Amino acid sequence: MVHFRRENWLVVAILVTTLTAFPHSITAQDSADLPVINASALYLVELQSGRVLLEKNATRRLPPASLTKIMTALVALEAAPLQQVVKIDGRALSHRSSLHFQSGEEYLLRDLVTAMLVTSANDACEAVAWHVGGGGDQFVTMMNERARTLGLVNTHFVNACGFDAPDHYSSAADLAKLTERALQVPAISMIVRTVVRDITSVDGKRQVVLRSTNELLRDPDVNGVKTGYTSKAGRCLIASMFKDGHRLVLVGLNVMDRWEQATRLLRYGQMTLQNGNG
Repeated sequence: MVHFRRENWLVVAILVTTLTAFPHSITAQDSADLPVINASALYLVELQSGRVLLEKNATRRLPPASLTKIMTALVALEAAPLQQVVKIDGRALSHRSSLHFQSGEEYLLRDLVTAMLVTSANDACEAVAWHVGGGGDQFVTMMNERARTLGLVNTHFVNACGFDAPDHYSSAADLAKLTERALQVPAISMIVRTVVRDITSVDGKRQVVLRSTNELLRDPDVNGVKTGYTSKAGRCLIASMFKDGHRLVLVGLNVMDRWEQATRLLRYGQMTLQNGNG
């Protein structure tokens, strides 16, 4: 039998009392330092190192709304040249035509991709899908195959534009991985930082002014990427910030106070990297 001297029992008693009174003191302090996340899912990562700075429900399958169009752009530009002429197929105009394209009009693929990424134009998105895939369903098959090759295990598409559908979903972590790949395409990287741009039909008869839906582009450190909204998905966002040699990508699904919160979380990530925390 092991015998404890009285002073040893006193030390044990103090340790037990301390641990009981503060069972999670270190964890609680760390949690207190983290910003509040008001979103159904969120993922903040520094791309060069792969370091995850914040996450919440990062692998949860949720509707991505028009963040879907990042995959549409990637698949389209991997399959066809930027300068290819696209003739608007009337079947691509079955949904609300935000830019009022007409069947038979012709635009460069580059300009239609710009329209769907900058203003989130669904008619431009559908026109690209019909042109590249030879049909809406065929293009969606291409999207899902590309998701598989990228290892997006919590992603499945039913349409090219992000309309709500039971089997149309992605996750914040998957969308970050998709965005990392998409930003390696120079044309996409340039387009998603565009604030205002004009596009013109091939015959020069029609000019369309495109204005970005991304209010974060007012910040000189932000260089993309995409917004999204449906009644089911809520406010969604993919944001990219480059500063001091670090590229941060923030993905938020169903985000409350989208602009204010995204700015706050990106700055949190920036300060965390500067201070070498974590």
